[in-house]
Amino acid sequence: MENSNLFGESHMNHLMPQEEMLRVAEGRKNLSIGVPKETSFEENRIALAPEAVSLLTQNGHIVLVESQAGNNARFSDSEYAEAGADIKYVKSDVFKADIILKVAPLTTEEFELLKPRQTIISVLNYQVQNEEYFKKLASKKITALAYEFIKDRAGTLPLVRSMSEIAGNASVLIAAEYLGDTKFGKGLLLGGLSGITPTEVVILGAGTVGEYAARVALGFGALVKVFDNSIYRLRRLQNNLNTRIFTSIIQPKVLSKSLKRAHVVIGAIHAPEGITPCVVSEALVKEMKPGAIIVDVSIDRGGCFETSRITTHSNPVFVKHGITHYCVPNIPSRVPQTASYALSNFFAPTLLCISDHGGIENLLKYDYGLRQGVYMYAGILTNRFVGQYFKMPHQDLELLMAAFH
Repeated sequence: MENSNLFGESHMNHLMPQEEMLRVAEGRKNLSIGVPKETSFEENRIALAPEAVSLLTQNGHIVLVESQAGNNARFSDSEYAEAGADIKYVKSDVFKADIILKVAPLTTEEFELLKPRQTIISVLNYQVQNEEYFKKLASKKITALAYEFIKDRAGTLPLVRSMSEIAGNASVLIAAEYLGDTKFGKGLLLGGLSGITPTEVVILGAGTVGEYAARVALGFGALVKVFDNSIYRLRRLQNNLNTRIFTSIIQPKVLSKSLKRAHVVIGAIHAPEGITPCVVSEALVKEMKPGAIIVDVSIDRGGCFETSRITTHSNPVFVKHGITHYCVPNIPSRVPQTASYALSNFFAPTLLCISDHGGIENLLKYDYGLRQGVYMYAGILTNRFVGQYFKMPHQDLELLMAAFH
């Protein structure tokens, strides 16, 4: 079944009988979309910006936005009202929509507001969930999609990539802020000026976060060194940056030497499954320059540094062995308006596509990438990794969809 992805959606359309194409085109469905206010700790983003709401309402869709839902991202109720949203002052009214669009996973309060056979689109973060979370969804026959599983036509994770780009950019800006501070840093300007030795930035990980951190650091004029155990990722990084920077596999002696000279170290190692490997021991941290800055972007998966521990946006740093550590798991929430626009850029077109196909069930037949985001279909667990993690029974989505339709 999954081999159909090789053809791509456009090729599949050519292979469809014309009668079927007409049926899909004529089956357009107006949607009701609920956007509740996020209540999870320090979650400042919102899934739809006012411009995205305007696009949806102009196409005939109903968007229910909870009052003050956009406040933390600096979007006012009046902006949403002007965009055509129906502002709701009671959360339960928002949950009357057919599709609920959130950022953070459902809270205990929100579970009580779900109605049967709704569609929920949000982050899942299955590592911090429990079996009860999925049982509650199953009891109401919910169809649920996770941001972090959704793929695009190129097979990449568009939402994960967007947030990683933001985290990479922001990590260096955060480091620059603390490096220039005389309490937490050395009073140094990140980068270099004529006649002054440039500051050195070490980046652990050559994925999206590492690439965008390197771009910003190079823009500041810093001397950048990138470590990763994948030669492919290191080569891709240099090609994407279109410049030859210092790269190395994570070789202990080379890494140790670089850490001793570093003013900033960005932890950006991505673990597709499980816990991020700890590649910098406490002993290595002790050998770093006093006043150096560590930004551990990988802290949400355990962190790259033995000395790391989770911090918050309200209390973001701590000093250990003379080194300032920034270990906030949700860096994009620090710049919530930018992050909200990035989410909107994906969800507004996707919701229009759901409408054009007559509902999400129809779109899932043809959109392989969106199908990868489904972890619960009509109350049945469909994601193999989630099922194995919780030792819960799961079924193949393709077979389920065939049975339901």
